[in-house]
Amino acid sequence: MLTLQPQDAALDCQADSWQNALDQAAASLHKAGLVEASYRDALHAREAQGSTFLGSGIAIPHGTPESRDQIHRTGVRLLQFPDGVTWHDGNRVFLLVAIAAASDEHLDVLRRLTHVLDDEGVAERLAKADTAEAMVALLAKPKVKARLDAGTLCLGFPARDRFELALAAAARLRQAECVDARFVAAITEQEPVSLGQGLWLVSAGTGVSQPALALATPERAFAGPRGAVNGVFCVAAQGEAHRELLGRLADLLDSGEGEALVDADADHVLARLSGESSRTETARVTLLNAHGLHARPAKLLVQAAREQSLPVRVRLMEGAAETVSAASLTKVIGLGARRGQTLIFSAEGGGEGKSADGRGEGKSAEAALAAMVAAVNGGLGESVRPLSNVGDARHQGARRHEPNVSDAGTLSEAAYEPFADDTALPATAASPGLAIAPVFVMRAPSFDYPERARDLTPDRQGDAERQRERLRASLIEARDQLRALIGTAKGGDVSEILSMHAEMLDDPELHEAAFEGMRDGLSAEAAWWQAIDTAARAQEALADRLLAERAADLRDVGRRVLGVLCGVTMPTPPQRPYILVTDDIGPSDVARLDTAQVRGLLTARGGATSHSAILARALGIPAVVGAGARALTLANDDELILDGDLGRVIVRPSAERRDRAQLRLKELEALRRDAHGLRFEEGRTADGRRIEVAANLGNTAHAADAVEQGAEGVGLLRTEFLFMAYPEAPDLETQIGEYRRAFDALDGRPLVARTLDVGGDKPLPYWPVAAEDNPFLGLRGIRLALTRPDVLETQLRALLTAAGDRPLRIMFPMVKDVDEYRQARAIVDRLQQEIAAPDVQVGVMIEIPSAALLAPSLAAEVDFFSIGTNDLTQYTLAIDRGHPELSSQADGLHPAVLRLIQMTVDAAHAEGKWVGVCGELGSDAAAVPVLVGLGVDELSVSVRQVPMVKARLRGITWETARLHAETALAQATSQAVRDALEAL
Repeated sequence: MLTLQPQDAALDCQADSWQNALDQAAASLHKAGLVEASYRDALHAREAQGSTFLGSGIAIPHGTPESRDQIHRTGVRLLQFPDGVTWHDGNRVFLLVAIAAASDEHLDVLRRLTHVLDDEGVAERLAKADTAEAMVALLAKPKVKARLDAGTLCLGFPARDRFELALAAAARLRQAECVDARFVAAITEQEPVSLGQGLWLVSAGTGVSQPALALATPERAFAGPRGAVNGVFCVAAQGEAHRELLGRLADLLDSGEGEALVDADADHVLARLSGESSRTETARVTLLNAHGLHARPAKLLVQAAREQSLPVRVRLMEGAAETVSAASLTKVIGLGARRGQTLIFSAEGGGEGKSADGRGEGKSAEAALAAMVAAVNGGLGESVRPLSNVGDARHQGARRHEPNVSDAGTLSEAAYEPFADDTALPATAASPGLAIAPVFVMRAPSFDYPERARDLTPDRQGDAERQRERLRASLIEARDQLRALIGTAKGGDVSEILSMHAEMLDDPELHEAAFEGMRDGLSAEAAWWQAIDTAARAQEALADRLLAERAADLRDVGRRVLGVLCGVTMPTPPQRPYILVTDDIGPSDVARLDTAQVRGLLTARGGATSHSAILARALGIPAVVGAGARALTLANDDELILDGDLGRVIVRPSAERRDRAQLRLKELEALRRDAHGLRFEEGRTADGRRIEVAANLGNTAHAADAVEQGAEGVGLLRTEFLFMAYPEAPDLETQIGEYRRAFDALDGRPLVARTLDVGGDKPLPYWPVAAEDNPFLGLRGIRLALTRPDVLETQLRALLTAAGDRPLRIMFPMVKDVDEYRQARAIVDRLQQEIAAPDVQVGVMIEIPSAALLAPSLAAEVDFFSIGTNDLTQYTLAIDRGHPELSSQADGLHPAVLRLIQMTVDAAHAEGKWVGVCGELGSDAAAVPVLVGLGVDELSVSVRQVPMVKARLRGITWETARLHAETALAQATSQAVRDALEAL
C-alpha cells in the first residue's frame, strides 16, 4: 500500500507563482524516477481543467488520464511552501501533494488526507513544520473512528435470553478483530442494562483494539424476566471514539423506533443507526467512476448537493453506518467510495413544488435525490462504463434463502473494469503446467424455499413428522452422494476431506436442532439450514479465525443436503475442454470434476499452499490461484492462456501469443510423455547427483498408485486419515492392518510415517481440545500426542509391527526443540527393543522456525529431517495460508524460508544425516533447482507430480542448481526470487 514517507518530502520551498510551484512539483517527481520530464505539461493541463486545491492549504496536482504513459511507477512527493503560494483559484497553498498515478493506488493517500481538512489550524501547522517527519505525522494520523457496519451485526441469532445475545454480539466484535478474548470475558460477567423499547446494552473497555458497536437481535422477539428483548447492543469502548455511536443510539431511542430493529435486516438496521428515520426519503445509485469518488468527481457531487433546496446526506452501503453531508467535499472524499459500490442519498422535508400526483410532503426531497442520482449516473464529469452483468447481479442483493451468497463470503466482483483483449492477469502459481481453453465460470446455485412448512408446495407440505421424513431421506441421499464421490475421488487429499464431510452428516446434534425447528413449524429446508448456520456461527464465534475453514466445511455439507431438499443441482460444466474459474474450490467440487475436460483451474482466492492449490496438484491440473475478485468477471467462453508455472493468465490472447503458447504446450506434452515413460528411473540430476523422489499420501489405499507413478517410496504418510475415519481411536489391530497395506504395496521401498498430527485446528470428536485463541500455535502435533502417550504408543507399536523388516522412517510433527524429540524418541526406543524392528529411522519435521534455528542440536540426535514447507512458510512469514487476502503472499520461495532450509541442510549434513522436503514447494518447477542447490536429498511430492519432478531433475546439473540457490538467497522478496530465477 502506498504510504507517505519522510523521504518523499521537501521542506522550505519557495515559489513566486503557482506555475513555478507546479514546475517544482514536476521536477521532484522526475528526479525520484516516477515520471518522464514531459509530465510537467500534464500537470499544467490538469490545472487548466480545474483547480486541484483540496482545502486547508493543500493542493494535489496530478496529470491527466492521457499522461499515464509518461509514468514509470505510482508515487507521491510532498513540497512545503512556508510562505504560501496563491493558487489560480485564489486559495492559499502551503503544501503540494504531487501525484504520479499509474493506477488508482494513490487514492488511498488522498482518502487518508481528508481527516486533516476538518482541522482549521492544520494549514498553519503544515507551514511551520520544521522536519519532514513532523509534516508526514500531521498528514498521516487520522482520527480514530468507531466501527459500525454489517460485520458488527449479528441478526436473527437463536438465543434464549439476553445474556446469550450479549455474548453473541461480543463474539461478533471479536470475529471482526475489534476486540480479543479479554473483552468477551468481561462481557460474560455483565448484566445487560435496559435502554427501553426492548433494547439492552453491555459495554467494556478491556481488550479493545478498535472501538465499535455491535448489535445482536434474536430470531424472534421474546419476553425475559426483566422485560421484552428485541436486541442487545455491545459497545467496545476506547477513549472518546465510541461516544458518537452512543449519540446515534440515543437518537434512535428518542425517535421511538427501537422496536423496529428486531425483524430488520442489516440494511435497515444500519439505516436507522445512521440517522435515517422512517420519514427520511432515500435513493440509491451505483458509482460507475473508474477510480471512485476521488477529488474531481467528488467536487462535482458536492456542487450538485449545494444546488438543492434542502440538505442532502450520503452514506456508503458497503461501509460504516455513517451519513455525511453531501455538501462537504472532505466528508464525501472521506467515504472512500469505489467503483461498483452503492451510494445512499437521504433527505427529509417538503418544498414549494408539487409532484405529478399532487402530493406536497417530501416533494423537495424526492427532487433533490433524483438530481443527485442523475449526477452520479452522468459520471460526475468523467466518462463512465456500466458494470458487467456479473457485477450488476451481485448488487441486486440476495434473497433470504440463498446461503451460497450470504454465507459463502464470495469476493465482490463489481468494482472492476472489463478485461481488454490480450490482458495479463497476475496471480500465484499453484500447480505446474500450461492450459489453453475457453472459460467456464462456476457459481453456486440459489436455494429458494419458504420458511414455514405450510407454505411449501402441496407435495412437500405436512406436519413436523412429514418434514422430518423429508430431511432423513435427503440425509441418506446426500450420504450416498458423498460415498460415491469418495469411491471415485482422485487423490487422498480429496477423499480424506470428503470422509470428514460424511461424518458431519451423522452429527446427532445437527439433526436434533433441525427437528426442533420443524416442531416450531419450519419447513425441512429452513430448519436444516438454521441448524447448519447456527452451528457454523458458533464455530466461528467461539473459536479462532483459523477454524473458519471447518465452519465452511459445515456449510458445504449443509448445502449438499439443501440441494437435495430443493431439487437443486450444481451448474453443469460444458462437455468440452475448459478452464474452470471459481471463487475457490473445495473437495466436493473437485470430486465432481471431469478431469478429462478440465484443462486448468483459476481461483479468486487462495495461495500456493491453500486447499485449492493442493487439490489441483493432486489431480495434476495446471492451476493459478489468488487472482482476486476480478477473475470472476470473466465471461463464459472467454479464451485463456493459463500458466501454472509462472502464475500468469492471459485473457483473450492475440493470435501471435496463442501460437507461441500452443508451441510451448506441445513441448510440455512431449515432456510429460517422456517423463511418464522414464518414471521408474532413479531421481538424478543430469550429472548424476542422486535425489530420491517420493510421494506424499493422505491414505494407505493410494500407495500402489504411488509406485505405479514411479515413486521411490513414501516421503510423507499423513496417519491422521485413519484416526479421522473412526468415531473412536482405532485399536492396535486396525492400525496394523492399514499400515501393512502400504508396506505391502511399496514392496520394500521406504515409508516415512508422520505420527498423529491433530489439534485445535484439526480436532477429533473423541479427543476434545479446549478452544484456543490461535490453535495453529497451540496444542497440536507432538505437543498434543505427548499428553496422551497411550495413543501415541499404540500408533508407534502398530507402525513397528506392520513394518517388520521393511524400511520404516518415523517422524514427529510440530517439534520445536530437542526436548520434545527426546520424549517421543524414548517411546520408540523402548518399543523397538520389544518388537525387534530392525530398520527404523526416527526424525522430525522442520516446520517451526525454532527447529530450523536449532537444527544443529537436533541433528546430533535425529536420523533425518523432513522439511514441511507449507507450515514453515506460514510460521516464518506470519501469514495464514488460508487467509483470503494474504495467502497469495505465503510463498515458500521467500528468501527467509530458503535461509531456514539452508541452515537445516547444513546442520544435518554436518552430522551425516539426510534431509527431505515434503511440502508443496517440492513440486514447484521454479523451486526444484533451488532445493537441489541447497543440498536437499529427497523430494516428496503429490503422486501425480512424481514423473515430472524426476524429469526436472534430469534437466539440471549440480552446478546450475547451485547457481539457482545462490541467486535465490541473494534476493529480498519472494517475487524478486521468482523474477531472478525466471531470468536465468
